[in-house]
Amino acid sequence: MKLSVLDQSPIAYGSNAKEALRQTTELAKVTEALGYHRFWVSEHHDASTLAGSSPEVLIAHLAAHTKKIRLGSGGVMLPHYSAYKVAENFKLLEALHPGRIDVGLGRAPGGMPIAKMALQEGKEQNIHKYPLQVKDVIGYLQDDLPTDHRFHGLKATPLIDTVPDVWLLGSSGGSANVAAENGTGFAFAHFINGEGGVQAVESYRETFQPSALFDRPQTSVAIFVICADTDEQADQIASSLDLSLIMLENGQLSKGTPSIESALSYPYSPFERARIRENRKRMIVGSPKAVRQQLVELARAYETEEVIVVTITHRFEDRIRSYELLGEEWNVNVH
Repeated sequence: MKLSVLDQSPIAYGSNAKEALRQTTELAKVTEALGYHRFWVSEHHDASTLAGSSPEVLIAHLAAHTKKIRLGSGGVMLPHYSAYKVAENFKLLEALHPGRIDVGLGRAPGGMPIAKMALQEGKEQNIHKYPLQVKDVIGYLQDDLPTDHRFHGLKATPLIDTVPDVWLLGSSGGSANVAAENGTGFAFAHFINGEGGVQAVESYRETFQPSALFDRPQTSVAIFVICADTDEQADQIASSLDLSLIMLENGQLSKGTPSIESALSYPYSPFERARIRENRKRMIVGSPKAVRQQLVELARAYETEEVIVVTITHRFEDRIRSYELLGEEWNVNVH
C-alpha cells in the first residue's frame, strides 16, 4: 500500500496565491520526508480559491526543492492543448529529473466556460478527440508514432532514454475505458464523485491492454482526508471544507477556504446540512487510527495499492499536521 498526495494549492480566506504556492512547496518537502510515494498538483483556471494554473511549471519548481518523491500533474487538462507540446513539456521534466515524473491527464475544463474558451481560442473545440490526444501524447513520449500517423517522423524533444509514467484521471467510467485501451494507469477521483468509482476501476482492470507503459493495471483512488489528534478536532477542522463545498454548489463567490469560526457560525439550511452529510461520503475525517482504518477499507473496496490524499484546511498548520499524523500512523501500522 502506498500513500500519495494531490495538492490543489488552496488559498485560505485572508491569504493569497503566492502564499498558497509557498505552502505547496513546503508540503512537498514535508510529505517527501514522511515517505509519501508521489505528489501531484492540479490545474485550475480563473480561480480565486486555488492557485495552481500550470502544473508543468509548478512541477519543475517542486522538483528543484525535493530529492526523490515522484512528481506529476493531477492533471493536465488535455483538450485545451496540443498533445505534442504536452509531451515535450514532460519529456523535458523527465530529462531534468529522470524516474520521478508522472504525466497525469484529464479532460475536465478546470474552470468556467469563459476560461475554456480563452484556452482553446482559435482551436476546434471537440472533447471527443480526447482519446486520440491520449494516444498522441503516448506516441510522442515514446518516439513511436504509427506509420500512418499524420505527423509520422516527428520527434518530441529532448530525445531521452526514459519515459514518464502516464496516468489518466477520471471521475467516471469514460476515462477508465480510455486508460484501459491505452495501457496507462488510472486514478479515480473519489473526492469529486463518491459514486461508481469501484465499478469504473473494476472495468478498467478487466479490459486493460498491456502496453510499453505498464504490463499490468495500475490504479489509485483520491479522496479528501482531514486527520487530527482526535475525531472531534478533525470534524471541527473539516467544517471549513464543508462550507467551501456548499458555497461552490450554491454558486457563491468565495475568497478562499473559510475559517473554522465562519464555518461553525454559518446559518446552514436543512437542505445544506443534508448536502454536507452527502459530501462527507467523499471525505475521511478523524483521528489517525480511524482515518487509517477507513483508508484501508477504501483501498480494499477499490482493490488498489495506492490512495491519494487531498487535504484542504483553512490553517496551513492543520494541513501539515494532518499529513504528519497520517504518515506516521501509516508507516507504523501498514508497512
